Amino acid sequence: MNESMPTTMKSSFASVLPKFQAPRIKRKYLRQYSWLPDVFRIKGSIIGRIVGPVITVTLFATLVTVAWSKGYKLVLTNSIVPLLSVVVGLILVFRNSTSYDRYWEGRKSFAGMTSNIRNLSRQIWVNVALPPADQDVKGKSSLTPITAAQLRRRKTETLQLCLSFAFAVKHYLRGEDGITWEDYRGVLPASFARYDDATYGHKIDAFESYAATRNTSLEAPTHGAATSGQATPISGRTSPEIINITKGDATKRVRPKRSKQKFGQSTPLLSGSHQTVDFFPDASLPLPLIIAHELTRMLFYFRREGLLETVGPAGTNAMNVLVQSMVDQLTAMERVANTPIPVSYGIHLKQCVTLYLFALPLTLVNDLGWTMIPLVTVVAFTFMGIEGIADEIEMPFGDDGGDLPLDRYCHDLKEEINYIIHRLPQMGEGAYGYDDGEGDD
Repeated sequence: MNESMPTTMKSSFASVLPKFQAPRIKRKYLRQYSWLPDVFRIKGSIIGRIVGPVITVTLFATLVTVAWSKGYKLVLTNSIVPLLSVVVGLILVFRNSTSYDRYWEGRKSFAGMTSNIRNLSRQIWVNVALPPADQDVKGKSSLTPITAAQLRRRKTETLQLCLSFAFAVKHYLRGEDGITWEDYRGVLPASFARYDDATYGHKIDAFESYAATRNTSLEAPTHGAATSGQATPISGRTSPEIINITKGDATKRVRPKRSKQKFGQSTPLLSGSHQTVDFFPDASLPLPLIIAHELTRMLFYFRREGLLETVGPAGTNAMNVLVQSMVDQLTAMERVANTPIPVSYGIHLKQCVTLYLFALPLTLVNDLGWTMIPLVTVVAFTFMGIEGIADEIEMPFGDDGGDLPLDRYCHDLKEEINYIIHRLPQMGEGAYGYDDGEGDD
């Protein structure tokens, strides 16, 4: 009884007294005063990429030191290392600068595309408007009468197409075919249609029957489909019979070569000395270009129906220029993705760095002895780290930690477009007054 009293009183006092906890200093604040938070950081560094080669060089340096300690003479002249160091340094500098140029060009192109999407979305949301009810557009008549609610739906779908262009570019640059990706949900408009050679002139739903853009690698055929030659998508819906799913994807992966040449039969007149080339007629189109085509068609529709009279032909041309600039930015990013650094250059760089690092222990072992091992490890970590960073950022459109955060860019753009659609007024709604051109009198 008496032994439990101090424990009870102690717990009661602990519940009454405030709890003091040492403040937790975040790493971003420590960076302002010291490098240590980043010096001892493993996550996000290049260590995981080069740990194998660095350990290999360290083991070789250890073997050289052990052989030297047992009396073997494995010493090279000091004139070799300076010659190799100059060559390796120049190659590494050029390699790193070239890779960062590709990284920066990818970021600049994606930012330019984002700016064009923002400008086009704002202009469509504000400038596309119904003509006044008491005024007819001179020389024009609407082919199909449209209400304000219908116009708002059309404008919403057009803004969704602008947003879909950014998501389609992201997946296209990453080589992710089809429109079955989860982030397309709520982005691609439900009425988005396309024309292919199997259903030319017939609208098909974006999520139901996009055979030419479907990711065939994600489709698992069922037992019945395997026997009948039809595949079932991962959503469980069967594809329509009118679509041939054996054809290539419309959103082709980013490849160095898009076309294939098939050498067929020999020309009879030239006997066996010449062969003809058979060109495949079933070509396809990347999804971003399909979306750009639909955007151009929507601008044509708005202009034809007299819904762009507030800006006139000059404003319509400016919107078309924005769509053209979006395609230009796509082509610039495609150039980065389709033009890798030559393989021979990367191989030669690795060979030069390896030769330098393997010659370094043979040069320093006689002067430094066992202390040469950590020194060679540090040098290997430095040189291989520079090459590893260049190798990581030369393709900036992937999903690695060092690549461009395209997912975040697209998500931020999605929030902006949704804010425009749901919160900002369209046309002249909420304007302060009206100027009839008669002056203040």
